[in-house]
Amino acid sequence: MTAVVSLAREWIGTPYRHQCAVKGAGCDCLGLVLGVWQSLNGCLPEPVPAYTMDWSEPQGDEVLWQAAARWLVAKPLEDEAPGDVLLFRMRAGSVAKHLGIAGRTGARASFIHAYAGRVVAESALSTPWRRRIVARFSFPLEGV
Repeated sequence: MTAVVSLAREWIGTPYRHQCAVKGAGCDCLGLVLGVWQSLNGCLPEPVPAYTMDWSEPQGDEVLWQAAARWLVAKPLEDEAPGDVLLFRMRAGSVAKHLGIAGRTGARASFIHAYAGRVVAESALSTPWRRRIVARFSFPLEGV
């Protein structure tokens, strides 16, 4: 999945903008994944409804997880590969509401993501981040 990683890295430096997905202009964590999807597939699989930054946390609905499960290929958490889409639960008891794309695996594991107040960056997939991963997916592609 080196194509996925290369495409995700093209977004590095893009400012954080909630509900946006425009490389170089602004995106959030979902916008990054949607932008990579569009580069690979040309169009989105379904319209993305408006969403709040809490991702339905007060209701306890796993909206982001459900959408990922509809369009991405679920993988075992331990089956790490570059290009995987990682879904994070930021704190115990909350809904999963952060996404990233695995950049490197192994001792120097990293992931590419966007989060509020920052830009798209490639960060170390440190132990605190690893503990928050609740699901792992791959893009449904052949030959990438």
